[in-house]
Amino acid sequence: MDEQIRVGITGVGGLGTDLGRGFEHVEGATVAAVADVDAGNRAAAAEALGVPVADRYESHEAMLAGADLDAVVVATPHTLHYEQVVAAMERGLHVLCEKPLCTDVGHARDLVERDDASERVLMVGYQRHLSPVYATARERVEAGDGPNYVTAEVTQDWIEAQRDAWRGDPDRSGGGQLYDTGSHLVDAVLWVTGLTPVAVNARMVFDDDAERVDKQAALNVEFAEGAVASLAVSGDTPRTREHLHVWDDEGAVYVEGEGWSRRELSVLDADGTVTVPGTDDWEWESKPAAFVECIREGREPPATARDALAVTAVTEAAYESARTGDTVDVDSSP
Repeated sequence: MDEQIRVGITGVGGLGTDLGRGFEHVEGATVAAVADVDAGNRAAAAEALGVPVADRYESHEAMLAGADLDAVVVATPHTLHYEQVVAAMERGLHVLCEKPLCTDVGHARDLVERDDASERVLMVGYQRHLSPVYATARERVEAGDGPNYVTAEVTQDWIEAQRDAWRGDPDRSGGGQLYDTGSHLVDAVLWVTGLTPVAVNARMVFDDDAERVDKQAALNVEFAEGAVASLAVSGDTPRTREHLHVWDDEGAVYVEGEGWSRRELSVLDADGTVTVPGTDDWEWESKPAAFVECIREGREPPATARDALAVTAVTEAAYESARTGDTVDVDSSP
């Protein structure tokens, strides 16, 4: 494919516009249309991205029907993802969908099946797959005999900002902090370790009486390979910090950082010796760049529908466990 890749973006109130700006730095790609139910968001994004008035749409469906597109970006509230991704795939378009891919395990399985039957790219916006720090950690884990113990945590000042926004509305978000930033943490654990989750026991602090919007979550995850993991997600803390520690018989690999950009890598040998590779010049590839590269080269995206299915399966089991007090089985098979 040598011609310009024309991209439409659905949901431009925040992240969608940021992704659109990312395409400005990708050779051979252009944002050709935008869609958003909010007229102000739509106009502001279109002006920022140079989209003509004729290619600004009030709905995803109208954009798919009216615009000449090769690919779409879905950056809408989580519970809208499934139907919007299906609609785009049925028109033969490549799709970059922000995380989580969907909030229902059955829907996630359906998208895996559709993806398997399609020659188009379906990429999920789990950007840690594009981080050389996380990728190097994954390579270190793959070179060993398999993890036996994992801890991971992310903290963020989330609930106060999101309580009255769509992320605080479970009908649109699918849940709370675990389905938002926590989704990245669950994905990082599963992708870096390559482990198969089989059961989850979770406890949560909910922000609502209906127990749908969590602001704190603690998950103990069991894996088919015999390993265990402890995950903590907080949306009610003053600083953004993240860590992932993966232990095996040969030592451990640590990924740690503060804020949303840099992450540091440490490798521990079996005798406790710590090595810290220099990572100052390690750059993350952008999601738009990776997406376009996959389209042009016809290759599998960094984060796939199968990756997303496993995350949704763990997340849904965690919510069930937190509400019932039971350990809940996880089936992440397609």
